[in-house]
Amino acid sequence: MDRRRVCVLMVLWVMAHLSCPGHGLRALRRTTGGHKGAAGLTGQDANGVPLRRAKRGWMWNQFFLLEEYTGSDMQYVGKLHSDSDRGDGNTRYVLTGEGAGSLFRIDEKSGDIHATKRLDREEKAYYILRAKAVNRFTNEALEGESEFIIKIHDINDNEPRFTKDPYMARVPEMSDIGTSVIQVTAADADDATYGNSARVVYSILEGQPYFSVDPETGLIKTALPGMDREVKENYQVVIQAKDMAGQMGGLSGTTTVSITLADVNDNPPRFTKTVYEFRVPESSDIGSAVGLIRAMDNDIGENAEMEYRIIGSDGPGMFDVTTNRSTQEGVILLRKPLDFERKRQYSLRIQVENSHLNPRFFSVGPFRDEATIKIVVEDVDEPPMFERASYVMEVKEDAARNTAIGSVSASDPDDKNSLVRYSIDRRTDMDRMFNVHAGNGSVFILRELDREENAWHNISVIATEFNNPRQISRVPVYIRVLDVNDNAPTFATDYETFVCENAKANQRIQTVSATDPDDPLGGHRFFFSLAQEAAGKANFSVRDNKDNTAWILTRRNSYNSLQMSIYHVPVVISDGVFPMQSSTNTLTVRVCSCDREGNMKLCNAEALTARAGLSTGALVAILLCVIILLMIVVLFAALRRQRKKEPLIISKEDVRDNVVSYNDEGGGEEDTQAFDIGTLRNPEAIEESKQRRDIVPETFFPPVRRPVLPPIRDHNGDVRDFINQRLQDNDSDPTAPPYDSLATYAYEGTGSVAESLSSLESVTTEGDQDYNYLSEWGPRFKKLADMYGGDDSDRDS
Repeated sequence: MDRRRVCVLMVLWVMAHLSCPGHGLRALRRTTGGHKGAAGLTGQDANGVPLRRAKRGWMWNQFFLLEEYTGSDMQYVGKLHSDSDRGDGNTRYVLTGEGAGSLFRIDEKSGDIHATKRLDREEKAYYILRAKAVNRFTNEALEGESEFIIKIHDINDNEPRFTKDPYMARVPEMSDIGTSVIQVTAADADDATYGNSARVVYSILEGQPYFSVDPETGLIKTALPGMDREVKENYQVVIQAKDMAGQMGGLSGTTTVSITLADVNDNPPRFTKTVYEFRVPESSDIGSAVGLIRAMDNDIGENAEMEYRIIGSDGPGMFDVTTNRSTQEGVILLRKPLDFERKRQYSLRIQVENSHLNPRFFSVGPFRDEATIKIVVEDVDEPPMFERASYVMEVKEDAARNTAIGSVSASDPDDKNSLVRYSIDRRTDMDRMFNVHAGNGSVFILRELDREENAWHNISVIATEFNNPRQISRVPVYIRVLDVNDNAPTFATDYETFVCENAKANQRIQTVSATDPDDPLGGHRFFFSLAQEAAGKANFSVRDNKDNTAWILTRRNSYNSLQMSIYHVPVVISDGVFPMQSSTNTLTVRVCSCDREGNMKLCNAEALTARAGLSTGALVAILLCVIILLMIVVLFAALRRQRKKEPLIISKEDVRDNVVSYNDEGGGEEDTQAFDIGTLRNPEAIEESKQRRDIVPETFFPPVRRPVLPPIRDHNGDVRDFINQRLQDNDSDPTAPPYDSLATYAYEGTGSVAESLSSLESVTTEGDQDYNYLSEWGPRFKKLADMYGGDDSDRDS
């Protein structure tokens, strides 16, 4: 049955109900409450007022309209009719509400309702409208307004749609049948309450026989046991959702589900080889890597993590194995030094095992494997090896030169057993105190030793292979210098004391002690006594206290500083070690006046100086300091004075020669004020106090009185005398600058034999002029003398 037949039957059904007089009257009359009476009263309200039933001409509940109408004419909905309509054209039907006028149109005269557009239930499922009948001319309501509903009847015009596309899911590998993977959901926009348009059924199009789907819930499950990720990891499953309960003619939609098998630890690690072999030089450092081993595991991630360990070795503690977490490799490390000559090969037994085990797969087998590691030690040319790590030798300090004090021994550890040559590292023996025999390693001394200067000597002996000088090794040698009693004891300090003039006999005036740089085994024992030469006429005595100290005692009752102000007491100090050493030390005793308690009151100047702690050397040092200070003051004053003499114009380029130029141009011959030529002819006219202009004026020296010269005559001798006199004055001038200065005197003289000095006029008179005197003026005029002072033969040539 097509849609048009359904619509015609529906319209006929609606029209039949509306046009039936008996049914229409019944439909138009309804009660709103109370009991039906003959007068139309149905009851009373709360206030006792009688209620009356209102009369309606027509009323209905709802119309039905199919969605997605495809006809060319407007779709007929239904017909409105009022009992007040007499068919004379006075009645007009009015439609209001949702879609009135736009989606739904009513014929004002006949009351027929049509839908003007295609309607979609999924957009809007029903429309609420209101209708009434009014007088066409007066617009007076013939019937009260009544509400009705137009419901859109659903048809199956929407296919099911999945909420996701694609779906992503993971399921552990080796899962049992029926293990849930993921649930897919499809929604159908059709009306689920009407027919089977929205009833969806799921089915699997692709992915069998590995997975299945529940047709009602869309739950995907595993359908095949023992799916192995290492065989196939990813699966693409296509799921279909079909409405109309899966019946033929229903609409359907599909989605893709990407299912990945998650890894589980179902594969044990396995070595690729049963025996590994590595070669390592015997010179390898401790902690260095000997080799790498790796077991293969088809699992990934933490399921492929493994641990290596040594379970057997013929060299305990020689090697160790660790796991590189980033590469899962086993790193074999060296823990002890290798020696090719001692052991040339090692064998290890190494086991590998997964770190994270899955109890579910214990039945598969042990998740571990073992392999044998052979390590071959390679020979390396090693440096000589000393028998000891260090040597300690002893020698007496009085040993003669070239005395052997011990020996060192080294040998080549290699099989070739190369000869060894010994030498001393001179950086450890800068003074060349020792030497070593190159062949047998005997150490002997080259210079005399002194224990008091250096009790220990630390040197390094080098052993070098003859065949390969680059192979060297070193060993420290500690040489202890043994003590010999070769130093005499002396006073512990420079003793100076005094004795009172009123001193009594056997009175102690000083306690002395001794020191000795030697270091005897039993300790020091000093003996004090008065020197033999002073024992007969001694004024003082020495008492040995037997504890390495002695008292100095007076031997008479009084002393007189006028008769003897200073006494020198010779004290002999000897030690008790063989060979015995002794020395005579002098104690200075000054005689001073004291009070009754023995306190010094007055002593001579020398004694006072001594008591004050100032010796003659100290006084001399103080005097030297004073003299140096005075010299510094004088030098400073001289420098300041010299600084004042510096010229006003100083050349930064050359401080030796300085030409001071005054760029003053005179006014010509008629300018008699620019320069007075008379000063050259009459030297007495020069002012005595006239200062030089090229240095700073100063008044430390009085003006120099220059001798009076006779008036200058007009010949060359006068000019030479004048210049010599000026040169002598400048040389003897104490205020002249310390460098050469050019003094220019603009005086040519009168009546010159050479007349004009101009080069334009001197060509004809050059031969008549004698310039030999220029050679007498010194080296400064040598150039001029060579140019003008030569003889005629030289000039002609």
